[in-house]
Amino acid sequence: MKHWRALIVLGTAQFLMVLDTSVMNVSISRLVDDFDTDVTAVQAVITLYALVMAAFMIIGGKCGDIFGRRRLFVAGLAVYGTGSALTAAAPTLGVLTLGWSVIEGLGAAMVLPAMAALVAESYRGPDRAVAYGVIGGLAGAGIAVGPLLGGWVTTYLTWRLVFAGEVVVVVALLGCHRMITESRRSGPRPRLDGVGATLSAAGLGLCVLGVLQSSTWGWVQPQNPPFTVLGFAPTLFVVAAGVALLSGFRAWEHRRGTRGEDPLVHLSLLGRPALRSGLLALLSQNLILLGLFFTIPLYLQVVQGFDAFQTGLRLLPVSVTMLLASAVASRVGRVAGPRRVVRAALVCLAAAIVWLLATIDPVIDDAQFAGAMALLGVGMGLLASQLGNVVQSSAGEEERSEVGGLQFTAQNLGSALGTALIGSILIGALAHAFTTQVEQVPRLSEEARRQTSIALESGINFVSTEQVHTAAEQAGLPPYQVRAVTDSYASAQLDGLKAAILATGGITLASLLVTGPLPSGRRGGPAPQTPGAAADPAGREQ
Repeated sequence: MKHWRALIVLGTAQFLMVLDTSVMNVSISRLVDDFDTDVTAVQAVITLYALVMAAFMIIGGKCGDIFGRRRLFVAGLAVYGTGSALTAAAPTLGVLTLGWSVIEGLGAAMVLPAMAALVAESYRGPDRAVAYGVIGGLAGAGIAVGPLLGGWVTTYLTWRLVFAGEVVVVVALLGCHRMITESRRSGPRPRLDGVGATLSAAGLGLCVLGVLQSSTWGWVQPQNPPFTVLGFAPTLFVVAAGVALLSGFRAWEHRRGTRGEDPLVHLSLLGRPALRSGLLALLSQNLILLGLFFTIPLYLQVVQGFDAFQTGLRLLPVSVTMLLASAVASRVGRVAGPRRVVRAALVCLAAAIVWLLATIDPVIDDAQFAGAMALLGVGMGLLASQLGNVVQSSAGEEERSEVGGLQFTAQNLGSALGTALIGSILIGALAHAFTTQVEQVPRLSEEARRQTSIALESGINFVSTEQVHTAAEQAGLPPYQVRAVTDSYASAQLDGLKAAILATGGITLASLLVTGPLPSGRRGGPAPQTPGAAADPAGREQ
């Protein structure tokens, strides 16, 4: 039992950080009410949390090499706990953003790469596979518990209690940190590449910012941007600036490598097919999951009118089956190979998304919805059981922190893009469908169409039909036109939701294209070694 004590501490930290996002997703409506804001603002807060983690994960991994992985893990927990305390007491949305999105995000960027490296360092051979299975299972448990616990606490008490509880857990983990062991590192201590860190963080930040704001700014034709560029919306220019900075980061890292200096990350790692494929699959997994977990709660809370606890109950099937599938598939993967399991997972996800599309109606069919959620959980569980071990097994012992940084960068970049991109598609499709619906209703007067057009030009949000009904009445429209506008918006809501979910289906199918380099042999026997991968004496990939 003593051998596994460290895993309890490390796994609890993983559970805590997964719990966070799932609680926020089911609390969207309450956050909108508590802070007198809109869905788009909450979307930005959720996206920023994932973006901060994505931008600083590589830096966090490097800092683990410089200062020690256990030391960084402990320091990260302290930062994370501080952010949780501030979030619990946040009086405004700005303070919530600082506490949750920024401080907790920075803490997670310190904790997670160190955690991945410490797990890989502490366990070998079959124990390592078991350890990563436990970590994946606890992540699944966070997703399972988050919607239900967060929904219950949000509905009957307050969401703030979840973050206050996190502070207590963090204090307990800090008291147990000596259970984690770390081997002494030989050789000179590496140095942090400040220029590379700045370029990577700024590049990733601008790319996600452009995608996030696309629903407000417009992609090409300006809608409601703070400025224009040559008469065009700034979105593509912001994304292009981010890509340019990332290209500069690549060139800078190559230059440092050729000079024999410590780069922020050895980009040659991405030349390993299995590692590159695993990272892309992780990015896709989180893009799909967070895109759906942003969209589905909006359908349940805004369209169906469910509270946070009722929303959590309806998300429970995906959580339960994800946990079960992850536990079973970790054994199946040793026989069938990660490539087959990952491909089966993507097929399950695609089928679940098709099924889910069929359930998006004005009145929910609980049985059909639960079936789609259960199948979605199976697909996610199959993915979660394989990808972490594939990525870490592609690295040598000295590369654990760097690969951990890349691993969680991919995951959180996927999360940020999932919330930003799918949210942008949702709002864009909603605006287009509402415009089309209004134009096709013969009962509406030209004045009603004009007022609707003015409202759309100032920006559209995903709100309830009751709010649209009230706004139409306040605009002085006669009752029959109020009903027509409200019905048009209700129909547009469903069209927007279906477009967003359909986009996740397209990403799922496209993800099959990156699975070719994943390991295909049995893990229990000899398999081709990825360059840099460690193997136990029996020749099994670790």
